[in-house]
This record gives sequence, C-alpha cells and structure tokens, in this order.
Amino acid sequence: MAPGTAPAEIHRGPSPRVAGPPRRRTVARMQTVVLTISTSVARGDTADESGPLLASLAEQAGAEIVAAEVVADDQFAIEERLRVHVGNDVAFVFTTGGTGLTADDVTPEATRAVITREAPGYAETLRAQAREHTPLGILTRGVSGVAARTLIINFPGNPKAIRQLFGVVAPTLEHAAAQLRREGGRAGRR
Repeated sequence: MAPGTAPAEIHRGPSPRVAGPPRRRTVARMQTVVLTISTSVARGDTADESGPLLASLAEQAGAEIVAAEVVADDQFAIEERLRVHVGNDVAFVFTTGGTGLTADDVTPEATRAVITREAPGYAETLRAQAREHTPLGILTRGVSGVAARTLIINFPGNPKAIRQLFGVVAPTLEHAAAQLRREGGRAGRR
C-alpha cells in the first residue's frame, strides 16, 4: 500500500441490492410425460395403476402432464418414445416399470441409449429411499439423466413404491426445470 493511502474497504456478506423494480420470480414450465413400461398393460391383460398415480403426483408437484402412454417391455420401442418426447422439448419424462432384474426389464438400457448426461442423484436417492421401506429396494436398476433439455427419471413399476418415493423428487422439479431451460451459466457470471 502506498504511503498516505487508506486501505480499501472490504465488504463481507451478501452483495448490496441495487435499487430498481422488485425481482419477479419465474416458474419454469414443467411439461411432463409419463410412460408406463409394461407388456401386460400394453396387451390389455392388466390395468395401469402406476402411470396414473405417477401423473397425479407429478401434477400435485406442479407439473403439466402433456402425455401419458403405455409401452411394451421392448428396448427399441421405449427408446423411440423417449426420443419423440425429448424432441418435443418436454421438461421431464417419468417412466414407471421395467427396472427390475427380469430379462425383459430394459427401461434402464433404453434410457441410457437416449440420455447424453447422467443425473445420478435421482436414481441414487430413489434407491436409498426405497431401501428405507424394503430390503428389496436395492433390486431396482432405474437410471436418470438428461437428453437435450429433458430430464428422464426411471421409477419402479409398483404403485406403492411410487407413492413412497415421489416425495423425494417433487421438491426438486421446479429448480431442475429452470436449469434445463437456462442457456448456460448464470446470467452475469464471468
């Protein structure tokens, strides 16, 4: 420091608010698709309980359900439907079913073929939460990730599991949708 100069004032804490109009909180659009993955439901042998429940819980969390579909346990058919909805630029695709250990449980493989970036926190948290309810929770192989500006999350096919697990996802949806819509970096960040 040069002789006769005062030290610079150091500001600690939050930046002072600049005068102006109050900030307006924006809510990201949360267009959501629910895909039930089940050959027996697709054939009409059993009723779809999981898809409507997942759609209802998503709506309660603020999502706008723009499509609810049933797809057989066929990896290529699942991939095709995921790609269509990613192409439609929805914020979320929630799948239910096809995440177990049977040979035709191929939802995770189809999802991995479509996503470009993993978002493992969702799948990890769903498994951890499932384990709180049953030791069988470790058997789910669901994954989660981003394709373009769409977050895809695999949920188990059991309605009871969906009811138990959706609550850990719901509080994150608005923020996730906002991040997916942002064009990169925070505004004003250098």
